[in-house]
Amino acid sequence: MMRKLSVLLFGVALGAGAATLTSSPALLGRATAAPGDLYRQLNLFGDVFEKIRTDYVEKPDDQKLIESAINGMLQSLDPHSSYMDAKSFKDMQVQTRGEFGGLGIEVTMEEGLVKVVTPIDDTPAARGGVMAGDIIVQIDDEQVQGLSLNQAVEKMRGPVNSSVRLKIVRKGASDTVDITLVRDTIRIRAVRYRTEDDVGYIRITQFNEQTFENLKTALDSLTKEIPADRLKGFVLDLRNNPGGLLDQAISVSDAFLERGEIVSTRGRNPDEAQRYNARAGDLSKGKPVVVLVNGGSASASEIVAGALQDHKRATVVGTRSFGKGSVQTIVPLGGNGALRMTTARYYTPSGRSIQAKGIEPDIQVLPDVPPELKGKDETKGEAALRGHLKNGEEERGGSSAYVPPDPKNDKQLNYAFDLLRGKVSAADAKAATKAN
Repeated sequence: MMRKLSVLLFGVALGAGAATLTSSPALLGRATAAPGDLYRQLNLFGDVFEKIRTDYVEKPDDQKLIESAINGMLQSLDPHSSYMDAKSFKDMQVQTRGEFGGLGIEVTMEEGLVKVVTPIDDTPAARGGVMAGDIIVQIDDEQVQGLSLNQAVEKMRGPVNSSVRLKIVRKGASDTVDITLVRDTIRIRAVRYRTEDDVGYIRITQFNEQTFENLKTALDSLTKEIPADRLKGFVLDLRNNPGGLLDQAISVSDAFLERGEIVSTRGRNPDEAQRYNARAGDLSKGKPVVVLVNGGSASASEIVAGALQDHKRATVVGTRSFGKGSVQTIVPLGGNGALRMTTARYYTPSGRSIQAKGIEPDIQVLPDVPPELKGKDETKGEAALRGHLKNGEEERGGSSAYVPPDPKNDKQLNYAFDLLRGKVSAADAKAATKAN
């Protein structure tokens, strides 16, 4: 028997993750009722496969042929359906779990080498003396140059309590630095937060299995740091958040709602429609909320923004979101990877499908884009993806996805602060947005 995991994709590029686990005994049984024409087509596939195996100029890899055929079949459906081999499936599970055996370093690729952006607090990297700006040139005596970033990261990850040796070039040091670290369980921080005088700022970077618990910690900490009589509200920053797990999007929305529908999903069969409702208990104690979105806010991010917008629980500020309004199901295939297949569309509480349209902000605030990036900051969104699910004639989705690295220059963020502090009128701003 196959088992399936209902999931919401991480947008376009980051893959998908599991949410709810159910049995699916009917998946293979459907083939038994296939008409004769279908069997003839399957025989055609077998004939072509055998011809390639016997006559292609070089001996092909049978497994890769089969996997490529499966992937081609799924990718012909829509941009978010695909086949994952065993390694890709494992990587997806690690990503959505939000924890793995590793060192605790945020890294990037620079001139073919791995550069440390920052060591994460209280991890082997931080405790072992790895510093921001360090260049990793060797991992366990293997040169990093020539490896992709993903390959280098894979080599630094591994079983908890296993060791890894890094050779580092450090600015200001005349010789390379050798550091041996012991891997530990690393938990990805899906939520970052800080106080901004009388406002609580919460940034959600992805929706993995840790997100809701991280959000609860953030809300608890911020409400303790800022006295209730001074706390003006919260900024929930979902910009450039590609999405993630459906159940986490529901839980995050529920954290700010007392009642009502959060999202519904509707598949091919009407009897498979599902509705998800909020439970009593607003963790933010009813304080005002501003949600920031942009062209990089997709999938689970759009569920949260749409739910809070429809219930008038939050004011949505920024630019139009990506427009990914479909749900994917992950079907594990034993030890042979998994299928990722679109099985439903989701709808906001008011019945809106944002597929290929996106969430329109209540107040549009365009970022100040540096001259050298103008025109390069735009994302065309779901509507520009070949083979996307259609949603009527008016499809737009996507917009500017630029976020300044310095918060002081972040026009959208500062506007959200001013809105919560009453320095601008939400009613006037909404009217101005509609006029535009």
